[in-house]
Amino acid sequence: MRQPSKSDDRARSRRVGALAALWPFLARYRGMLAAALAALVLTAATALILPIAVRRVVDAFETSAEQLLDSYFLAALAIAALMAVGTGLRYYLVTRLGERVVADIRKAVFDRVIGMSPAFYERVMTGEVLSRITTDTTLILSVIGSSVSVALRNVLILVGGLALLMLTSGKLTLLVLLIVPAVIVPLVVLGRRLRGLSRENQDWIAASSGNASEALGAVQTVQAFTHESRSQGRFAEVTESAYRSARTRIGVRAAMTVLVILLVFVGIVGVLWVGARDVRAETMTVGELVQFVIYAVMVAGAVAALSEIWGELQRAAGATERLVELLNATDTVSDPADPVDLPTARGEIVFDRVSFAYPARPDDAALGDVSFTVRPGETVALVGPSGAGKTTIIQLLLRFYDPQSGAIRLDGHDLDRLTRSQFRRHVALVPQDPVIFAASARENIRFGRPDATDADVERAANAAAAHDFLTALPQGYDTYVGERGVMLSGGQKQRIAIARAILRDAPLLLLDEATSALDAESEVLVQRAVDRLARGRTTLVVAHRLATVKKADRILVFDRGRIVAQGTHDELVSEGGLYARLARLQFTAGLAAE
Repeated sequence: MRQPSKSDDRARSRRVGALAALWPFLARYRGMLAAALAALVLTAATALILPIAVRRVVDAFETSAEQLLDSYFLAALAIAALMAVGTGLRYYLVTRLGERVVADIRKAVFDRVIGMSPAFYERVMTGEVLSRITTDTTLILSVIGSSVSVALRNVLILVGGLALLMLTSGKLTLLVLLIVPAVIVPLVVLGRRLRGLSRENQDWIAASSGNASEALGAVQTVQAFTHESRSQGRFAEVTESAYRSARTRIGVRAAMTVLVILLVFVGIVGVLWVGARDVRAETMTVGELVQFVIYAVMVAGAVAALSEIWGELQRAAGATERLVELLNATDTVSDPADPVDLPTARGEIVFDRVSFAYPARPDDAALGDVSFTVRPGETVALVGPSGAGKTTIIQLLLRFYDPQSGAIRLDGHDLDRLTRSQFRRHVALVPQDPVIFAASARENIRFGRPDATDADVERAANAAAAHDFLTALPQGYDTYVGERGVMLSGGQKQRIAIARAILRDAPLLLLDEATSALDAESEVLVQRAVDRLARGRTTLVVAHRLATVKKADRILVFDRGRIVAQGTHDELVSEGGLYARLARLQFTAGLAAE
């Protein structure tokens, strides 16, 4: 269960200026932004002109200038119509701009995190990343699509209203300005507190999302171990913490709003009392007082609105910081600035004195000074006890991680001199736990080569011994197989994964425990498909079941991150040692079971 960490304190101390990070996304749409600002200025200007028209109407009544009434009413109506059109235009442009920018941010964040190496996800939960892409961008949408434009409009009304108040009555305006410090001080003090609470609230929301994502992603395991109530308790605890944080934030914001509005309107009532006495003394007209009152209400409303929007801007600033953290996240694996070109591959693999420890366990070496060469077209098996370093070889060869020392080469080129997308095109992977997407069986196979035809997909399925069971599905190849392939058996998933690798038609094949979790019948079918797939390709096979690697050209025996023996099956058995002991245990256990 993730909780807000001490490292978050630095981010909480930042100002609303963090929203400046949104400018590169806004700058792409300068035309729409300029049009929205023009509409905003138009609505603010018409709002400020309207009280002048009202004053004219009121004074026309007082002076019995009835011949001017029609003109004043028509002018007021025209101003109101102009303001309505400008407001509608502003809403359309600003809302559209907000949706466009947020869509761009979501794509930019996803494009960034989808390419991050597994080391990144050792530090950040997937659910938290999803929370930032959804919840945080929704906050930014609220700000760009509403709060910022409303804030700018109210700033214009505040500035313009104060200027027009001064022109209407300097004495009364000075009285109004006396309340400004009383408004600004609580705004600054409480706003600082609100900024920290907003960031904390978003952290708890992300923790809640990550907790739920983890539990739902392993729902069968949770249910099998009857951990439903425990998972419910953990989720409830995090969610309640998020609620308590939100409740505190809401309370502070509400107190700030009450205090500001109260101070503003207390000041206005006092000013009106003075103005009423001036009307009685005939130092100002009723129309001027009405105009002043309207401007005073507009200015007060602008100040109140800005106090509320300030809180929204602070929440959005926290959300922006969190998204920028993802956009600026550094990866432990990166492509070279001047990569080597590798249009085709023969499939020669060289590990030259490679040592590696996972970032999460820097003191526990997964590999130590490992060296071996796989010739093009050769099948090499990696065997050994669990934790010996076999799967680490696969992960390093895919460059999910970089070794701390040594070099890994493909066809004579160091992997870190090639772009990852380039050399991975020459690799096909069949993992121990194949990933099946929530799509049709056909689309899952086509994942190996998106431009493949239906005929190509079916030929690959035939080669993987998957055609018969796929055609027996309700809609054949077009049958939806459910999230993570829940409608398929383990053997069926493996055969789809093998068909995917066959369709990819890459010169380098990586098989990571491709038959470890299968029943005997499925294992036979999958093993035959694997044998067909490996023909003519450089193949690395990670296996616990030694029966599946007896035909390998060479077997590398790993123990505690090092190669302790290598040779053919018969050579290693005759030598004794770890491999012979593993073979004796497995084959003797198999005979005893029979």
